[in-house]
Amino acid sequence: MEFQNYIGGKWVKGRGGKTFDAINPANEEVIAQIHAADVADVEAAVQAATDAFESWRLTPAPLRGELLFKIGDLLKQKKEELARLLTQDMGKVIAEARGDVQEAIDMAYFMGGEGRRLLGYTAPVEMPNKFGMAVRDPSGVAGIITPWNFPIAVPSWKIFPALVAGNTIIWKPSPETPAISAAFVKVFEEAGLPAGVFNLLLAPGADVGKALVDHPGVRVLSFTGSTATGRAIAEAAGRLNKKVSLEMGGKNAIIVLDDAHLELVTDATLWAAFGTTGQRCTAASRLIVQKGIAPKLKEALLARTRKLTLGNGLDPNVEVGPVINKTALERIHNFVQIGQKEGARALVGASVADVNGKGFFYTPTLFDGVRPGSTLEAEEIFGPVLSIIEVNTLEEAIQVNNRSKYGLSTSIFTQDVNRAFTAMRDIFTGLVYINHGTTGAEIQFPFGGVRGTGNGHREAGQAALELFTEWKSIYVDYSGKLQRAQIDNREE
Repeated sequence: MEFQNYIGGKWVKGRGGKTFDAINPANEEVIAQIHAADVADVEAAVQAATDAFESWRLTPAPLRGELLFKIGDLLKQKKEELARLLTQDMGKVIAEARGDVQEAIDMAYFMGGEGRRLLGYTAPVEMPNKFGMAVRDPSGVAGIITPWNFPIAVPSWKIFPALVAGNTIIWKPSPETPAISAAFVKVFEEAGLPAGVFNLLLAPGADVGKALVDHPGVRVLSFTGSTATGRAIAEAAGRLNKKVSLEMGGKNAIIVLDDAHLELVTDATLWAAFGTTGQRCTAASRLIVQKGIAPKLKEALLARTRKLTLGNGLDPNVEVGPVINKTALERIHNFVQIGQKEGARALVGASVADVNGKGFFYTPTLFDGVRPGSTLEAEEIFGPVLSIIEVNTLEEAIQVNNRSKYGLSTSIFTQDVNRAFTAMRDIFTGLVYINHGTTGAEIQFPFGGVRGTGNGHREAGQAALELFTEWKSIYVDYSGKLQRAQIDNREE
């Protein structure tokens, strides 16, 4: 297979003439050759998006929405084909890959419906014979930078609201998942999206992303990735007064109280910690357990973790796929070694796994005796490593949770409705789950976090439209005379 960049409605090779390979992390085989974009291609993409913006913003929003419905239909038809390529490109097991594509289908239909809403509002005004309303304008050319762990779902959270709101797009996906990214764009092309409305840049390294962030023609940026990179993007964009949405790191916790349902907690924790091989921004990497239930829960988790099957995600019997690449493998193992040096005890795992001598696999790992504030408890590992922290009370559990420099997702297991509502009030993260793991967001609700996880914007739901629209207040005075607002003209 071979994939190129998509600029101005055409598939084009990068102007620098370079290529790179898409590698299957399960067996290290090359699945596609990718033509790399360079900085000169950024200029071409921005020009194409700028040229297309005027006609796209003037396309009635209901018609933009209908095009999204068509894209959703095509994604539905191609779901299995895309899911299999996604597993080859990224490594997640096939059932999760299908879910990744389904998320985009759901978002296409949801945002397609927004084409007949894009709600503004009217309100009473303070003067006679005068009318006021607030409406939305598109923000302009949008730069979208996305990670590899959800190579279709996460981009869909950004791309569909941007399009239905009338923006044009330049998308730079992760170089770790270029094949599925290009296949995703081909669906938009097949649906008949006008040339220049959606542009794709495939490139390794930071140069193309930096050029996109720095380009004055790009008015809004949406980024998902590491906190360090997100902060650098915010600093650069701030100098150009751009709108920026950041979805960054997480250190998510499951809180388990003594009255929790043990089997449910076990099932949910395994999924939250080791689903997607722990490579989710919402993955559970901390298990904050009340001491009464801790022994039984550790025993249950240990038994189940030992049985997890590692391998190629295309095998339906495999439960845990590879991590994305060798660098990630080494990074995860380095964190594990640091944890051991700091006194934590590995109950299972803690080693690189050999699966047929190929691929980047790490054994699902449970750590006991992890102290609050230690490296394992504080730092985002982004791999299949779960740290168990014991506490005495609900209040202590919430304190440990809220001390994290991140604030994306927290869950709590309890049968006590009073304590559940206390947790809902006192937990400070963007997502809170009751009797469920930390993963599994739905597209109709806002998604995002606080502290080091985000900068206040949200993805998905109607909240996603805030980034990609600008409010315009309109006043119509039909009195036929000058009426001055903000002037004290009222008689006592």
